[in-house]
Amino acid sequence: MASNKLHISYNQIHQLIDYAVKRFHLGDDYSPDLMIAIGGGGFIPARILRSFLKAKHGRNIPIQAIGLSLYEELPNAGQDGVPEIPGVQVTKTQWLNFGGADSLVSLLGRKILIVDEVDDSRKTLVYAVAELLKDIRAQEIQAGMNPGESNTEIGIFVVYNKDKPKAEELPEAVMRHYYPAATTPDRWLFFPWDCTTDIGVHTELSKQDM
Repeated sequence: MASNKLHISYNQIHQLIDYAVKRFHLGDDYSPDLMIAIGGGGFIPARILRSFLKAKHGRNIPIQAIGLSLYEELPNAGQDGVPEIPGVQVTKTQWLNFGGADSLVSLLGRKILIVDEVDDSRKTLVYAVAELLKDIRAQEIQAGMNPGESNTEIGIFVVYNKDKPKAEELPEAVMRHYYPAATTPDRWLFFPWDCTTDIGVHTELSKQDM
């Protein structure tokens, strides 16, 4: 019986992001001017994605980080032999901050791209979008605008979408800009940043798992 663990290498992630930018015409059909990386799995994909988008248009897209947790806090969770167990409720551990305790740059009129490593149950992405929409609406009210009048758009980029029923659904307007670099069966994805042993061995195992 095949193992439920799927080893993922840095090379595979890099190649998938390159492929997705070309496949979805990112930077052309949807050209984000702000990326929001969900920590900690979205940090490295967002940075790689920014390089490919810069190669198209010669400008660095700012990246903001947010912290959301849906996994139970278990000792060594995500490391060898210790799978992460999805929780029930999303917890916000860090949110947008643009230069001060009460400072928030305008989100209005932007094309925003939320970046994460995997779309599993979709709970985390739905929560992130809902909270971001609240911020956008608050800024519209402050600017004297009607709901949606700012024409702010939200898209989502994930390296892996798990082929499984989702616990929650994203708004239709967001799904129009939903970009999964790859779709995978519902397996435990073991990413290179989770590896605390020999990264060379991890990379070789990823080739066997392909």
